[in-house]
Formats: sequence, C-alpha cells, structure tokens
Amino acid sequence: MKKMIMTLAVGLTLALPGASRVMAAAPRLDAIWARTAADSIVLDGVLDEADWAQAETYTIDYETDAGIPGSGWKSESGWAPVDPTHAVLKFLVRGNQLYLGAVIDDQSIGGSTQFNRFDGLLMGLKDHSQAFSPKPVAEYFYSWWHDELSDPQPVGTMPSFIGAWAELPHGSPRTPEQIAAWDAVTVVNGVTNDDTTPDTGYTVEMRFDLTPMGYDVTQPGGDVVEWNISIYDCDWFWPIDVNQFSANRVWWQGPWGNAAWYNEVRIFASPDVTTSSGPAPNLDPEMVIKNIDTAPVIDGVLDEAVWSDPDVYTFDLRWDGGQSLYDTYDGVGPYRAGQYQPSVNGGEAFVVDPADATVKVYHRGDMLYMGFEMRDAVVQYHPDLDRWDGFIVTADDRVERGTDNQLLTRRLSFQVGENGQAVPQDDLLSFVNAGSAQVALSLMSGTTVDTLGTQADTGYTAELALDLTSLGYPTGLGDGAFFFGVVCMDGDSFLPITDSYGTRTWWYREFPGACCATWAHLETGVSGVPDPDSDIGYAAVTGGSGPSSRPDIRFAMPDPNLVTLEIYDLRGRLVQRRPLGEMAGGENEVMMFSGKRPSAGVYLYRLQMSDPVTGRLRGSLKGKVLLVK
Repeated sequence: MKKMIMTLAVGLTLALPGASRVMAAAPRLDAIWARTAADSIVLDGVLDEADWAQAETYTIDYETDAGIPGSGWKSESGWAPVDPTHAVLKFLVRGNQLYLGAVIDDQSIGGSTQFNRFDGLLMGLKDHSQAFSPKPVAEYFYSWWHDELSDPQPVGTMPSFIGAWAELPHGSPRTPEQIAAWDAVTVVNGVTNDDTTPDTGYTVEMRFDLTPMGYDVTQPGGDVVEWNISIYDCDWFWPIDVNQFSANRVWWQGPWGNAAWYNEVRIFASPDVTTSSGPAPNLDPEMVIKNIDTAPVIDGVLDEAVWSDPDVYTFDLRWDGGQSLYDTYDGVGPYRAGQYQPSVNGGEAFVVDPADATVKVYHRGDMLYMGFEMRDAVVQYHPDLDRWDGFIVTADDRVERGTDNQLLTRRLSFQVGENGQAVPQDDLLSFVNAGSAQVALSLMSGTTVDTLGTQADTGYTAELALDLTSLGYPTGLGDGAFFFGVVCMDGDSFLPITDSYGTRTWWYREFPGACCATWAHLETGVSGVPDPDSDIGYAAVTGGSGPSSRPDIRFAMPDPNLVTLEIYDLRGRLVQRRPLGEMAGGENEVMMFSGKRPSAGVYLYRLQMSDPVTGRLRGSLKGKVLLVK
C-alpha cells in the first residue's frame, strides 16, 4: 500500500488549514459559519451574486448521516427512493438578515393535499426574543404541501409559506410584516406536479430577518443562530407511478419545525467573518472534559482532592436560577437550559425548597466520572418519577442508532432510595448490572429519607462512574466527541399533601429525544487529524481540465471505511463537505464536486476515513487540483 502519495494535476501534497496534531477535537457537524456578504443579495432564486460563491456550504444526502448527533432520515412511504435527495446548502448574512441558498437535485417535483406527499423545506428557528428558557422553536415551513387546494394539484404550482410568519388557513395572503420577517423565491428546473418529462431540480433563495427572533449578528463578536432543517422529497406522484413512487425526508440535526427534537444546527455569524476575510475561525467544542489521572472511590462522598481540582468541569443547577445562572453555561447552554414543575396531587404547589445542586465532570482514560452535590432541606424517596430526588444524565451512544437513524440517547438515571442509597434506573441499571458503571450516594449530616417533610435535611452527594466503551467508544475514546445533558430531580413532600410538589431543572437537554445536548470534547491527547504519513492509502485526481468536466478522485484504502470528502479553496474556506457513507476497501472513485461546477482555480481536498463501527478517525488523504476554464 502506498504512503499518502498524491498524483495530482499540480503534483503537490498539502496539509489543510486548521489541521492540528495536538489535542485536536472532532470537526463540528452541528455548526457552520454564515459569512457576512459584501454586497446586497437580490431574492430571485438565482444564486448569482459573487458572495454566494464564497459562502460556506453543507451537503445533505438521503440515507447518509448528515452529521452526528441528531441528523437522520426516514421513509414516509415504505419504498426506497429511486431518486434520493441530494441538496447543497449555502449560508450568508447581510445586516441582520440570514440568507439560505439551497440547490436540490430532483427529477420529480411537486406536492399534494396529503402530508408527507410533497417536496420542500421544514425548518425550525429558536426564538431568542422570548424572556424564558429553553427558547421555544418557531416553525418555518416552505413546501409544496397545499392542503387548501385539491388533488391533483395544478401543474406549475409553487411552494407556499406555513408557520410562524404565515396566516391560516394555508394559502392565505401574508401581511407585509410577515414577508419582511421571512421570504423566499424558488426557481424550478422543470415543471411541478407533472412527471411527463423529468425535472432536474430546484433552487431556493431564502431570507430570515433575525431581529424579531432576538438575534443580532451585527454586534461585535456576532451571534449564534439556533436552526434546523428537514428536506422533504416526494417522487413520481403526478400521476403516481408504483414502480418509482416514494416519499421520504432527510434532516440536518432536527426533523421538525414546531417541536425541538434531537439537536440543532448552530449557525455562527460575525461582522469580521466575511466573504473576503480568509479562513473561517475554527468551531471549537462547547466544552472540554479534562483527562485527570485520578480515580475516585465510588462511595458517594466527594472527599477526594480531585473533586476540588480546577480542571474538573463544574456547573450549578438551581430552580428559578434565572438568566444570570444560565449565562454561566457555555455554548448555547443559556438558551437550552430550563425547568418544569409537573402536577402533583392535582396541582402545582408553591416551591418552598428550590433545587440547588452542583455537578462536576471529568474522565480518566475511558472512564467518565461525575460528582453531584444536592443541597436539599427535604430528601425523600418516592416511586413516582415526577417526585424523585435524584439525577438523570442523558448521553449519546456512538454506535447504536434510534428509529430515525440518529444517535441513540442513553438515559443514565438514579434516585435516592428508601434507605438513603443510590437506586440506578433505566440504562444506568443495565450498565451497573453489566459491570460497566457504578453509582453511590451519601446523605449529608443530619439528613433522613422520608416523605413527610417534618425534619430539616441538608442534602446528599453522589458519584457516578461509567466506562465509555459501553456507549460504543473505542478504547482511547476515538474522536472524543461527547453529547450529554443533566437533569436535577427534586421532590418535596409535606402535610397536607396538597403542599407537595416535584420539579426538574436541566442543563442543556432534559430527556432523550429532546433538543439539545452539548457538543463536548473528551480530552484525549490524540490528534483529531492523523499524521499525514500514516499508511491509509493513496489518492489521485483524474479529469477536470475541460470547462464542463467534473474531476474524479480515485483512491484506495486497505479496509472499508466511512468516508467524508471536504473541498477547500486556497484561502481555507470550506467549499463542500459530503459524507459519502461506507465505502469498500480497495480502489474507489468519486466525483470531486457535486452540483454546479465551481469557478476556475486551485482547490484542496481531504478524504477522511473513519471506522464504520466506532466512528473513530483512522486517517486522511489530502491533495489539490487545478480547474481551468
């Protein structure tokens, strides 16, 4: 097997910008830069402004993971598509307006009155104008779903606006204020609702006014927009062709627009990151969990010196802590944290003893350690989840997938038991029984467990140890990406019973399936980009010299791998990122560019190879190619 040999149009091997050999974290697949455009953008469905050519892009394909942890796909008809979705998304900002350009290949375009039998974009945008957290999601639904019409839909029908900035019933005229808040224009290459002649695709140019949603990307340092997208695709329904018909969707991080599921895309924008500012800043993880070479005794007592180590990641959870507490959280934590009081004994009693806890996190090799200190004047045991004293840690498995092809979230729960012991529940119970986890709890001085609230308690502490290989991580933790959230459960019982209540307060994610976990990095000391001399294979570029040609990359690998292709320009800007899925060992060939062929110039490419089971990065192939007119 050859050693990283590039037989290229210009015969050079280059390291890509940002490639680090020390403590590198996994590339963020939940985040992207929206560069600031130099000139105005005309909303006409034609991405012909010069700034679009410099925009960051993201590629989404059906049945290909669009990026962990929340991306997925789903058939809505039971049949696999003959013409699977292939979409290229581009992002820009101008003033406090966010622009989306979507180029979607599609041989059959149209819609109907039936849900899921249409093409289009379903998006969610978190509303930061609201004073409470977690920030609610607003629906931006732009599609060929026309339930106000009748089937068959008129030939040539175009998509309509549904959701936060549209009127009911669907199809009603929108007000000037609604149009100013959100607008789009689509150009179809073909004829909608007519499969007589195959279409080739459609282009959407869309604008979101960020001001009414509480964002300001024009301020120094910019802002981070919380967003997600699901791309619907219905084929050969006009009229229905049973041999080719299918209906499906694929999404980037979150599937819905009116509910916050799984995860979200973090769109970064700043006035100083422009279409001419050179390489975009690295998108670092939201937090780093340090590797500390000390293992505590799991007895529930936080008396080891390591728990006071400043390198241990620490945060507080408090009922009614408010924005001042949320603002101490990293990343989008201030907008995803929250609290909830369920009904107990038929009502919601006044919370006289609010939850007040501190959580600590670090790891030692493959073992994750968490410490919990709960200051609580009423410590109790109750079988009802809504009245637990305890904690729920949600952590994503790196191998197992859910029913929507997203990373499966494990629920690591424990509660205070009748005798003051830790009672593992849910997935944590399975891990404890398998010997891959430990949990212990210790009552603070003067604390007893009861459900009467007649004696003032001081609280409890707990320790949790988890072997991360039980979550599908390889030994050494692979790329170190870790997705989790924490919920503090606090039940207080009194006489009369109508004074009893339960609360839950969470950091980042409340429950499995909810949005959103933090993107954390488990410090490993292992490079996120392999040594360029690693024996991973070879690559060569063929073709590409003609003005309409599309160069191919021919490469070989010793074993099957999950392969991702990244294309950069010479300024280090990402031109395309395409997850190619699992590819066989031996020789392979892929088209270097998907969609529209870029302008002439020199482009850098990187093929990243990861273990198909663990996702661990094995190596990469790099090179460059010259495109001429």
